Amino acid sequence: MTLRIETTPGQQRTIVKLIGRIQTEHLTELRAQLGAIGESIVLDLGEVSLVSLDVVKFLSTCESEGIQLLNCPAYIRKWIAKEN
Repeated sequence: MTLRIETTPGQQRTIVKLIGRIQTEHLTELRAQLGAIGESIVLDLGEVSLVSLDVVKFLSTCESEGIQLLNCPAYIRKWIAKEN
């Protein structure tokens, strides 16, 4: 399975649900979609099965810029902490 992106706009925030494997080649599209949304973004990672090191760095940057990581799997959370 490759990456699937589902966006659910809300009044307070927009939830971007990521499903499947997130690989380096997906980051350009993901950045573009997040940029189009603007502010108040939540990334739901509950159905992410695999990520690359570049994706971990990207998620860390997202979080430092105020994007909430919802349902972040423990292995990704540990990897983000290790890279910081």
